[in-house]
Amino acid sequence: MTLKRIIGWVVGLPLTIIGVGFAVANRQWVSVSFDPIHRDQPFAKIDMPLWVLLFAGIFIGIFIGWFVAWRGAGKHRRSARDARIELMRAQQHHEREKRELQQQLPAIRPDSAS
Repeated sequence: MTLKRIIGWVVGLPLTIIGVGFAVANRQWVSVSFDPIHRDQPFAKIDMPLWVLLFAGIFIGIFIGWFVAWRGAGKHRRSARDARIELMRAQQHHEREKRELQQQLPAIRPDSAS
C-alpha cells in the first residue's frame, strides 16, 4: 500500500465512523427557515433531519470550493491549451521543413558510396 492510501484510510475511516454516529444520534427533525422577517409563519421553510442539514452543508461547501478552484485554474488551462496549439504548429512546421529539405537534397545511392 502506498503512503497516500494509508493516510486516506487513517483519516477517512474515523471520519466516516464519526459521520455515521452523528447521523444516527441526530435523527430529530428541525425546521429551516429562509424568511428572516416572519418567524411564526415563514415564507420559505423546510423540515428535515438535522444530519441532512449538516451533510447538505458539507456537500454544498465542497461543491462551491471545487467550482472556485476550477474557475481559478482557468488561466492555467488556457495557457496549457495555447502551448499545446503552439507545439502542434511547431511540429507541423518542422515536418514541412524536413520534407522540403529531403526534396532539395539529391537522393544518395548506396552503390555510389563505394
